[in-house]
Amino acid sequence: MKGYALNKMCYSFNSAANREDFKRDEDAYCMRYGLNAEQREAIRRRNVLALIAAGGNVYYLAKFAGVMGLDVQDLGAQQTGMSKDAFKSRLVAAGR
Repeated sequence: MKGYALNKMCYSFNSAANREDFKRDEDAYCMRYGLNAEQREAIRRRNVLALIAAGGNVYYLAKFAGVMGLDVQDLGAQQTGMSKDAFKSRLVAAGR
């Protein structure tokens, strides 16, 4: 239940109108879904690890990442503490 509001908000990004509402006023949008202060701060910082710690599910957070123009490699880099280029190199090396 810890991340219910956060995950529900991220799911709402399936709608283009909701994505635009979020971009127009992020904090108001977060408040509409009842995000707590920790979750709102993690959203402001675009910090995926903090969002996971605040109850976010990575599958729902991927929707948030898309709104922000981030891709799966950006998320992986944040989760591993690497730069995106280093993370990409790691993926290429693992595929050999």
